[in-house]
Amino acid sequence: MHTHSNQTREALRAAACWLALLESGRASPSDLERLAQWRGSSSEHEQAWQKAQQLRQRFSQLPPELAMATLDRPQASRRALLKQALGLAALAPAAWLLSRQLPLEAWTADVHTAVGERRRLVLSDGTVLQLNTDSAVDLNLEGASVKLLRGEVALAVLHGRNQVLQQPYGQVVISGADVCLHLFEQACRVSVVKGQATVYPLSGGAVVLQAGQQTDVGADGPGRVAALDDLLLGWREGVLRLNDRPLGDLLNELRRYRPGVLRWDPELERLRVTGTFRLDDTDRVLALLAASLPLHVQTHTRYWVSLTAREIRG
Repeated sequence: MHTHSNQTREALRAAACWLALLESGRASPSDLERLAQWRGSSSEHEQAWQKAQQLRQRFSQLPPELAMATLDRPQASRRALLKQALGLAALAPAAWLLSRQLPLEAWTADVHTAVGERRRLVLSDGTVLQLNTDSAVDLNLEGASVKLLRGEVALAVLHGRNQVLQQPYGQVVISGADVCLHLFEQACRVSVVKGQATVYPLSGGAVVLQAGQQTDVGADGPGRVAALDDLLLGWREGVLRLNDRPLGDLLNELRRYRPGVLRWDPELERLRVTGTFRLDDTDRVLALLAASLPLHVQTHTRYWVSLTAREIRG
């Protein structure tokens, strides 16, 4: 469902990495040759590169005084200033691309995290709110509701308390329960760890989820109720736990916590992996995989890493 969008987004991230390398002044002749090969490998790559060039040219015309004024404004005017000029994006077009085209409301959110960052807050009613990597939420003044703008959140609501979590495809009413929401391109996954939650979609009838259940809610309403996928919940403790799962499952989750590009040979996805991997050091996770599985880790730059299959010799 998300294949085309994910490919476009990855091409933009790759273009941002190439742009950052060129602007650093450290690009070698072989780097330039690799860039030419990357651009020529698909029309999508070339379109992403042209967009990066257009952004660089556009932002280069911004007077430095305006950029400095943006940074010097008081914190209280942050939202209005961003909505008027997007000055922060103007200061660093490569970083803007690396943000994977964040919606404006995510830039101006009450609480947000960068790629690889996680945050934990306690709201006024005692609700514990956790944000996963690359996520953003808005909070109302009383703390009675949370609006998910991007990424993934977990809420632990005290017994006897209610919390409303809004998302683009409806809302979730949580009463004394632990619930996780993950917003994708065209759906929001609601997972109940403890207690129960009621999903009120924009289209279709309400769905009550019990502990150990999850469902995806989209523009057409809720999907089928399925068993909870434990792999997707370990981030609350800063880990990914796998028990005889395909390596592709781990890699697809792992690159959410790494800025830049992480690529791998498709044949590696079939390898099986078991273990607990800490999210605070993804470089170490890759090193552990290379030590235990037939694969090589190739680090082109800090923000460009590729995994290739290693031949097994008898």
